[in-house]
Amino acid sequence: MYSGTPGIHLPAAKGYDKVLLFVMLTLLVFGTIMIYSSTAVVTPLLEKKNISEFFYIKRHMLTMVLGTIALFAAYKIKPGLIEKLAVPLLVLSGLLLLLVFVPHIGVKAGGAKRWLRLGFTTFQPSELVKLAMVVFLARYLSRPEYNPDNFGCFARPLVIMAAFQAVFLKQPDFGAAMSLFILTIGMLFIAGTRLRYIASLLILALPVIYKLALEPYRLKRITSFVDPWKDPQGSGFQLIQSFISLGSGGLTGLGLGESKQKLSYLPAKHTDFIFCLVGEELGLIGASIVIALFLVLFMRGVSVANRTRDRFHYFLAYGLTMMIAVQALVNFSVVTGMVPTKGLPLPFMSYGGSALLVNMAAVGLLLRISRGDEVVSGAANKDIIARKVARRNIYSAQGTGR
Repeated sequence: MYSGTPGIHLPAAKGYDKVLLFVMLTLLVFGTIMIYSSTAVVTPLLEKKNISEFFYIKRHMLTMVLGTIALFAAYKIKPGLIEKLAVPLLVLSGLLLLLVFVPHIGVKAGGAKRWLRLGFTTFQPSELVKLAMVVFLARYLSRPEYNPDNFGCFARPLVIMAAFQAVFLKQPDFGAAMSLFILTIGMLFIAGTRLRYIASLLILALPVIYKLALEPYRLKRITSFVDPWKDPQGSGFQLIQSFISLGSGGLTGLGLGESKQKLSYLPAKHTDFIFCLVGEELGLIGASIVIALFLVLFMRGVSVANRTRDRFHYFLAYGLTMMIAVQALVNFSVVTGMVPTKGLPLPFMSYGGSALLVNMAAVGLLLRISRGDEVVSGAANKDIIARKVARRNIYSAQGTGR
């Protein structure tokens, strides 16, 4: 359909991606069941705090209600409005991130200041920072003046990333800093940034990573990752219990609610290590289904990006998909002992309000983009098509050996 304005096309709106929505809802159901299973047993420690078996599941259900509101709000945002909000959202997330250091507002737990006190609950601003950075990068990379061959264009978003990372490390939150790094580099790569720029950045980052790794508590995590049995009752305890939980499930699992490791053996069983409970109670079959669901979610997100004809929505869809997929991949890698322990929850399944709210809002944006009712300029449309054709020609040339 033609709008009557030269160079502007208004494609007919389609329905949202129902497969994407179904996968997210299925993961939410899986997560709700496993959270209740992991917290329904009241330990002596919880009894002292007067916490019942329904304490965590009630809070999680409330978060899902708020997450549903966030999803609908994101879905209802008009095309183009989210692009205008990119910079204000980035500034807001930065201010919230700094508020965690303000007494009586920031909440300290486990030696880290990562949360804001919001009445009866808390919020982790680092989750909003990741979403804000994705939106900002999508806007930045979709601008006509962005040149992937120009080093200055490559360096500008890195300055913003480094500023956020400095605050993350002050909290400290090394996992959030690494996640933001992967997201930023991944989106710059998708935009066609020269590989030598990215390779140079990775080389320059090595000494910084090495220095950060020498921090006593991080070094302890690394050594326990290499050989957890060297200190089975100390730094290696959580990883060993994770192995026991995953391994004892076998093919079909011990049965729903029958986990032994949740009886005060496996720390963070309802948050970062909830996938272990899936493996223990539902076995290899249940764990494989969860992994398959995340794989389908990733593929649908990429499909949404490739179908859009708007340059901003193209980068936004890729960034949102990457944000969810990277976090899931890191979580799977941590609980299986492939990378050192990081404090990253499993999207849609782990207990934790901030990540769930942000990830559900991200899916709402993806569902909106999947409708295909964005306003597209003729120049932007040609640019998207030319990039896809060029990429297809490269793959064809590689396949024929030319």
